[in-house]
Amino acid sequence: MGSKTIAVTMGDPAGISPEIIIKALAGGSLSGAPAVVIGCLHTLRRVQALGIVPAVELREIQQVSEAQFTPGVIHVLNEPLADPEALVPGKVQPQAGDLAYRCIKRATDLALAGEVQAIATAPLNKEALHSAGHLYPGHTELLAKLTNTRDYAMVLYTDTLKVIHVTTHIALRKFLDTLNRERVETVIGMADTFLRRVGFDHPRIAVAGVNPHAGENGLFGDEEIKILTPSIEAMKAKGIDVYGPCAPDTVFLQANEGRYDMVVAMYHDQGHIPLKLLGFHDGVNITAGLPFIRTSADHGTAFDIAWTGKAKSESMGISIELALKLA
Repeated sequence: MGSKTIAVTMGDPAGISPEIIIKALAGGSLSGAPAVVIGCLHTLRRVQALGIVPAVELREIQQVSEAQFTPGVIHVLNEPLADPEALVPGKVQPQAGDLAYRCIKRATDLALAGEVQAIATAPLNKEALHSAGHLYPGHTELLAKLTNTRDYAMVLYTDTLKVIHVTTHIALRKFLDTLNRERVETVIGMADTFLRRVGFDHPRIAVAGVNPHAGENGLFGDEEIKILTPSIEAMKAKGIDVYGPCAPDTVFLQANEGRYDMVVAMYHDQGHIPLKLLGFHDGVNITAGLPFIRTSADHGTAFDIAWTGKAKSESMGISIELALKLA
């Protein structure tokens, strides 16, 4: 085993995950990369038998240390479905949600034990996850629970635009009621720590406003005056190079053009819309604040095209590359 190995989790096997994992690891720069797949071997072979992915050997291993990373071989830690033959592509199924959960749990255990240095997750389906009795809003919250992590944040990452979120899976009305200085300061700090970890010596961080025009001095709301400005000033006093509150309608463009290294977005859509517009196929989702690096393809399970050969694997490939680089 090399100095670093990453785990790639299957996500929902009824979606595009098995296809994009094989496509990402079968060819190009990732062929022979130090990555082990945690998932249902039978399902991977079913997808392979359809002839929609490159020819590659799917080799079962019992533990990470057995892997001999060579081009043309994908190593699999088998986490079998309850009834693999009963799996129907493109449908929400409890056994698929349960598998997605078990793959994450196993990868987390390996990462906490130091056997893998990072995790790249393929998309899971929240409805399937819930139908299996695992009541988490998504990967991020599940990983936080499994690692007892209190402070975490979602980062969306492309070469030119990087966004970290103060809140994600929360109703907009609730977001406004719960926005507070402590959380904003925590996320600014996480942004600085994360950027330094990935190679930025002097990170420049912009904080997006909550309201149109960042409130226009209280004309369109006072969250900027009461919460954001004091938070920004407090983090500047700690030596962080942070700017704002910035008008949300221009700050993402400015960051994309190189003025800032990361934008602190206030809520889910504020950060997701610009990033998905600019980097839908190559954006990567990263969880900041965990005890290990976790990256994810920045799209869903795409049940409508599951097992058809149409799925693009760029985002999955980039998330694996990034996990390897950051590990």
